[in-house]
Amino acid sequence: MNYLSRRYQAVYELIDHVQRELAQSPEVSDAFKKCYPNTIETTVRWLEDETAFIVTGDIPAMWLRDSTCQVRPYVTLAARDAEVKSLIEGLIKRQAAYILHDPYANAFNEKANGKGHHDQTVRSALVWERKFELDSLCYPIQLCQDYYTVTGDKGLFDEKIHQMFWIILQVLRREQKHDKDSPYTFKRTHCPPSDTLAFGKGTPTNFTGMVWSGFRPSDDACQFGFLIPSNMFAVVCLTYLAQLANDVYCDFALANEASSLRQDIEFGIETYGVVDHPDFGRIYAYETDGFGNYNLMDDANVPSLLSIPYLGYRFVDDPIYQSTRQFVLSQKNPYFYSGKAASGIGSPHTPKEHIWPISLIMQGLTSTNEQEQWTLIEMLVRTTASTGYMHESFHANDPSVFTRSWFAWANSLFGQLIVRWLAIQGRLAEEVMSK
Repeated sequence: MNYLSRRYQAVYELIDHVQRELAQSPEVSDAFKKCYPNTIETTVRWLEDETAFIVTGDIPAMWLRDSTCQVRPYVTLAARDAEVKSLIEGLIKRQAAYILHDPYANAFNEKANGKGHHDQTVRSALVWERKFELDSLCYPIQLCQDYYTVTGDKGLFDEKIHQMFWIILQVLRREQKHDKDSPYTFKRTHCPPSDTLAFGKGTPTNFTGMVWSGFRPSDDACQFGFLIPSNMFAVVCLTYLAQLANDVYCDFALANEASSLRQDIEFGIETYGVVDHPDFGRIYAYETDGFGNYNLMDDANVPSLLSIPYLGYRFVDDPIYQSTRQFVLSQKNPYFYSGKAASGIGSPHTPKEHIWPISLIMQGLTSTNEQEQWTLIEMLVRTTASTGYMHESFHANDPSVFTRSWFAWANSLFGQLIVRWLAIQGRLAEEVMSK
């Protein structure tokens, strides 16, 4: 069935409800109406096997990370909307098929057409890009947990998804000792250093218990191989995996292995990933190599240090998180920019002085101050260059200068921020969100 013939009734009921609640703020209301359904209206391609291929936007490929983030705001509606439920199921099955094909790849083609990058690594016509990013193996687990929590449906979880879980664990175990045990290499020629791995394997790392990642969620190469926010996300998702292994598959070996790996990673984060900053005290580093080298920064892409409570690794009032938050939202973070239009976190992936809406949204989602949240919402709407859509990034002084006009992840996340802001205020009835 073509996506245009699907009605997703619960999605549009929610949009109508939110618009009524935001009647006094028409620009915010209009932006929500555009952004929230952007994924289902523009990015879903139903394949012959009834799985869902979801492009990231203006790049004709499906990222494991982006596709998960694009649909997550709809998952709460899956219990009462069969078409939303079918969409989530179709995406999970497609993600499982891709991971079974190549667990080191981050982005895939709709079919084996050979499109995408042609790098020096293991090649496949189905793979758009083969940058190993730890978070890419975490997001499908998160989506499975979200789906199961909302629907309670075990029928989705077949043997292919079971195999996906085992393959993810095997790769993460191997990448704990990347320098010694990993077969993964990656080189891209005629490109900036951020687009390839030094020596094909990355810079050396010491064993810490954490899992190595070649690239960040931005698709930029890691400076040091242990990316702290992605390892935090792995801790959370391995907790989910242990629960799913027990509850759905009664696979206690899988559950025990997930729990054991989770403990290793968390030990590594807390032992090797915390540094004493002269201005902010104890904070989490963005990256480390286990030899005492650290990268003190934050990137707009999620997982990020700013997103720690959103990921579920620590509560928002955790002292180290609060110190880290102060750091990443300050000029001490080399990718924090402040201009006439906005202040927020950008990325080395985009031009200097460019702020990412995703970082502003994440600041709102991790704030406990409703006024700060609303200020950020208004800032986000003001900086769309009158399009009503979120972009990848925009210039801090001139939002008409931006990157990526069609970036569905940011649109979905903006919708999630609005829904959460109204829910906190008690302005979204429970029956609108779920059964």
